Amino acid sequence: MRIDLNSDLGEGFGRWELGDDEALLSIVTSANVACGFHAGDPTVLRGVCGQAVRRGVAVGAQVGYRDLAGFGRRFIDVPAGELTNDVIYQIGALDAFARIAGDRVRYVKPHGALYNAIVHHEEQARAVVEAVRLYDPGLSVLGLPGSRWLELAEQAGLRTVREAFADRAYTPEGTLVPRRQPGAVLHDPDEIAERCLRIVHGEPVTAVDGTPVRVRADSLCVHGDTPGAVRVAEQVARRLADAGVRIAAFALERD
Repeated sequence: MRIDLNSDLGEGFGRWELGDDEALLSIVTSANVACGFHAGDPTVLRGVCGQAVRRGVAVGAQVGYRDLAGFGRRFIDVPAGELTNDVIYQIGALDAFARIAGDRVRYVKPHGALYNAIVHHEEQARAVVEAVRLYDPGLSVLGLPGSRWLELAEQAGLRTVREAFADRAYTPEGTLVPRRQPGAVLHDPDEIAERCLRIVHGEPVTAVDGTPVRVRADSLCVHGDTPGAVRVAEQVARRLADAGVRIAAFALERD
């Protein structure tokens, strides 16, 4: 049994630091690196890519809306063609730094409001799929199981990877509870680790209303900006390893 462990990294900007990228890169197997639209600047991006490649961590482009002030967590009604171009721009920028470091971008994961929008938003989901297809149809794409984003990506011939969130609460429908609602973010490392093990074993977890919900996943995400993220990631990795689950990057298994 195996699972990928990913985290959102490279989300600092200038003198402002967010999360402990170096510590998380010693634990996770895939790095969802910000591409400068919701967070990150060229120096931050290059630094994270360099560290990831040195540690054998897969580099993924975490693309989002052009929304630095809102950290990419506000929906923007971007025309489809413009969104496609924005995503291509972001992948290309990060890919340049990954290649300088000795590797390349291996996959694409939308961020924040864009991630949530393309669960159901047909036009924007198609726009992001088109961007990945045009840039490199060999890239994997990471997203919520059952989302329109993954359905359309699969139809376009892209490799799709299902993601579950270690530290986020779920609705009974298997979508994420909005961050503004109470209980949307989980904090207890032991509780989160046990929950992740249930997900890996294909067992249901408890939704925010107390009902069971089954979440299928090939990768588990620990948010890098969550307080105590390093401790959470350590506990999740330890619990999975103790249970005989191998942690490995989905995007590197073809090499």
